[in-house]
Amino acid sequence: MLKIENMPKALVIIPTYNEIENIDEILRAVFALPRKYDVLVVDDGSPDGTSEAVEKLQTEFSSQLFIEKRLGKLGLGTAYIHGFKWALQKDYDFIFEMDADFSHNPNDLLKLQDACEIEGADLAIGSRYKTGVNVVNWPMSRVLLSWLASKYVRLITSMNISDTTAGFVCYKRNVLEKINLDKIQFVGYAFQIEMKFKAYLHKFTIVEVPVIFTDRTKGESKMSGGIISEAIFGVISMKFKSMFTKYEI
Repeated sequence: MLKIENMPKALVIIPTYNEIENIDEILRAVFALPRKYDVLVVDDGSPDGTSEAVEKLQTEFSSQLFIEKRLGKLGLGTAYIHGFKWALQKDYDFIFEMDADFSHNPNDLLKLQDACEIEGADLAIGSRYKTGVNVVNWPMSRVLLSWLASKYVRLITSMNISDTTAGFVCYKRNVLEKINLDKIQFVGYAFQIEMKFKAYLHKFTIVEVPVIFTDRTKGESKMSGGIISEAIFGVISMKFKSMFTKYEI
């Protein structure tokens, strides 16, 4: 029998800001899975008590639950970069991005890991658009905006990815070791695009795993017009730099 210490180590990074209504339930759902997943919560100074709730749960899941508390709302991208560096220092084999609000089904962590561990992908994307439009509880305007954004990014970057803005992802550690995390430019919506684009430029194997995305039922969305404009204009800048200047990947 394979000893537990030889099993691959998997870490789920969950950035939080005011997720007190979801955090306990989402963490318990991850820890109830049939495989062992550690979780790192990166909290940006939530005033609603999110970090305190995580620390309370640490008494119950002391070997699997970790928290990094930051002062202020510093952005999704920097939260993940912080988590990536933490994961690499701790020798994790698979590193996941996942939201706290159940828009990403924790059960799908298993499918994303299988795509990397068994099927040979370097980067597995939980895709809303690989097999049509698999989004629940979004208004049509938002579905259309997200779908068109992915189409736009695919056109500009030439990446053969249906859901370029997806935030439910599994990385093999070698991807994060190869990408220069200190040179990631974007902190909002465009962060997800930039990470995929740099993995694509490094010629890593990227696969999409169809998932159903369900909009949050508790708490407030963090989406804003500024985040969307960063993605629209940032993609053009990113592609231009990769073509005509020395682009740090």
